[in-house]
Amino acid sequence: MPKINGNEIRPGNVLEHNDQLWVAVKVGHVKPGKGGAFAQVEMKNLRNGSKLNERFRAADKVERVRLEQKDQQFLYETNGMLVFMDMDTYEQIELPADILGDRRPFLQDGMMVVIEYHEAEALNATLPQKVTCKVVETEPVVKGQTAAKSFKPALLDNGVRVMVPPFIGQDEDIIVDTVSMEYSERA
Repeated sequence: MPKINGNEIRPGNVLEHNDQLWVAVKVGHVKPGKGGAFAQVEMKNLRNGSKLNERFRAADKVERVRLEQKDQQFLYETNGMLVFMDMDTYEQIELPADILGDRRPFLQDGMMVVIEYHEAEALNATLPQKVTCKVVETEPVVKGQTAAKSFKPALLDNGVRVMVPPFIGQDEDIIVDTVSMEYSERA
């Protein structure tokens, strides 16, 4: 595995540190008045979800891990586990439902999801960036309120509340960004 310097760590990098796999969540470069510069890295454990704040100097070497990414299809949920299938080998794997966190409601039947593997162990699942949802409840548009850029609350078919522009009505399909969990555009 390639080793990188402490000052080369970027958010999203997967690192092997203290015999554990961590993903860098936030990276801040600090240059104090006295002493050498360092990178303050907030990391999340890929296996158990615990967090760690660590300082890395430029001279520190860290193992950067490359995860293998595979597109897999979501089949169903059973007993708190999500079942995915590899479309090439038809092999099925199970991942805990909480691996997606608050993005879980955007997972739809048959959706293609990117599963990240480290030595045949599935560690992470990433949804497509844009998902189509139906608005099931929103306030009617009030004439004259569209002069300024305004938004109104809307309830989607998956139970998530998002803010939408005033021209979006009930039973309309919209595209939601699964990273920011915000309205993106009309479908």
